[in-house]
Amino acid sequence: MNAPTASILVVDDEPDLRTLYELTLLREGYRVETASSVQEARQQLKDQRFDAVITDMRLPDGFGMELLQDLRDQQRRERCVVMTAYGSAENAVEALRSGAFDYLTKPVDLKQFRSVVASAVQGTGGVPAPRSSRNCARLGSTAEPVGTGGAMDRLVGESQAMRNVKQRIAKVASSMAPVLIHGESGTGKELVAQALHASSQRSDGPLIAVNCGAIPENLLEAEFFGARKGSYTGASQDRDGYFQAARGGTLFLDEIGDLPLAMQSKLLRAIQERSVRALGSTQEETVDVRIVSATHRDLAADVLSGRFRQDLYYRLNVIEIVIPPLRERREDLPALCAALLTRIGHESGIKPPALTERALNTIASHPLKGNVRELENLLHRAVALSDGDELHVECATSTAETFGTRPAPPASPAPVIEVLPGTQATNGPAPCAALPNDLQAWLDQQEREILVRALREANFNRTATAARLGISLRQIRYRIARLNIAAPNDNDAQDDPG
Repeated sequence: MNAPTASILVVDDEPDLRTLYELTLLREGYRVETASSVQEARQQLKDQRFDAVITDMRLPDGFGMELLQDLRDQQRRERCVVMTAYGSAENAVEALRSGAFDYLTKPVDLKQFRSVVASAVQGTGGVPAPRSSRNCARLGSTAEPVGTGGAMDRLVGESQAMRNVKQRIAKVASSMAPVLIHGESGTGKELVAQALHASSQRSDGPLIAVNCGAIPENLLEAEFFGARKGSYTGASQDRDGYFQAARGGTLFLDEIGDLPLAMQSKLLRAIQERSVRALGSTQEETVDVRIVSATHRDLAADVLSGRFRQDLYYRLNVIEIVIPPLRERREDLPALCAALLTRIGHESGIKPPALTERALNTIASHPLKGNVRELENLLHRAVALSDGDELHVECATSTAETFGTRPAPPASPAPVIEVLPGTQATNGPAPCAALPNDLQAWLDQQEREILVRALREANFNRTATAARLGISLRQIRYRIARLNIAAPNDNDAQDDPG
């Protein structure tokens, strides 16, 4: 049985443009009705139901925003796309904040027009577009496809603050409006972006996550917009950028506040025009992406100080989602700890120790200024150091204290360091030694090398190795699993029966 044909209402007072839009949509296979005024459009909406309404902002007897308000007040299913004059950024932002699905800038690019209409129709609850305009290629995608429930389930917590975040996600996910996620480091901004994507009609498209602070400034343009062969030294072939890779899906710009001003200007144009020009190309190409950005910075203050463009800020901050820090939702700690311990156990291949009331009270006494990320690190350490079936949490120096918020202790003699074969003993870092770019990866590599050497000396007997290194059998099992250390043969890694 064939699916029903989607129906569109086009509202524009210019006969030539109205005819152009109508013919374009008819060629795509839609049923189309037209109106030249607010009054005519209201009559059409009274007589029948549509799948989408495309309306000009200015009409002879009023504004397209009035139709948008009517649809919202009557809780109609039609999604509204508003057309605004070129340069009317404030109108576009106001339309999105008022509930418009998307906007188009006049003069309208017909390719972009077809793409936006297709997205609006696909999101109305079951009526498919007659032709798919999506390109769901997942080139460079950093996120796996996830169902709505799975993505929302990862936002652990039932405090009022977290319920507000989840309700906000559910409310705005279906729109094309840009979303700015604001929260301290470690609060879970990327998880919110994943939930937004998974709850949207773009969930079968790619989610491309980009850390704006991790890209060298001279590569920003090529990374975002793509590059053509020979456009710069080392460009041996054409390649897509993040915008092209995210077609039909969501582009998540993490730490957007770290973008330099020159790139902010280029990003603003790409968002406004919905088109990009690859480095070395003379042609622009239309891109159909939803922009979700995140920052831990106060962008409003950065705007006042001149570090962030005001026009880009208003484009990105159409809808804001604020993630509360962990100190403002302490009642979520038990559920968070349980979820994190389950994940740690799954990743490490071990059964984590039980979370006791005493351990939970110790965790609650920590400032946890690093939020959920710091909590996860604390639990990782507790699992590694715990003996027995119960989790033991050390009252260790918190991360904030480690970085200088309390006086340094009196100087003490340097510890004696046992030198393993093939290593060099030092009482501190070599004066000219290069600092690692990724401290955790460097530490993991050092730990792995020590463990492998000690295991080999003990013929891969884990009990003997643990005794040699002064740690428990549970701890060495955990470390072997975490660092993915395998014995030469399956039977080589063993515990002493005694």
